[in-house]
Amino acid sequence: MNRFARVSVVLFFLTLMAACLDKNSNTTIEVIDKAYLTDEVLGKDVQLVDVRTPEEYEAGHIGDAVNFNIIDSELFLSQIDGLDKEKPVYLYCKMGGRSNRAAELMKKQGFAKIYDYSGGYNDWVSE
Repeated sequence: MNRFARVSVVLFFLTLMAACLDKNSNTTIEVIDKAYLTDEVLGKDVQLVDVRTPEEYEAGHIGDAVNFNIIDSELFLSQIDGLDKEKPVYLYCKMGGRSNRAAELMKKQGFAKIYDYSGGYNDWVSE
């Protein structure tokens, strides 16, 4: 193999590796507030996920949210597998910490657009 061919093969593999490593670079996580959630999410056909514990969820939740407990990471990963990765997903927890962790995990799993209601349920129920 001549020098040009070897360089071409190396460049091809480097480009392929970069594409594989870059698969989540198009994913965005956007922090949203109560007004955005009220205007753009509630009452619409969206993927709204409450990442708190089942006990917290049963005590009260936002709209038609489904409950995927981020604390049980294995179960959480299997639950999010049922979501459409190409459609936006809206997350919230109690105050923003767990939803941020869930957003980062979902980003690694290839979700295209993630919205994080950082105020969480505490903000939702406050005046």
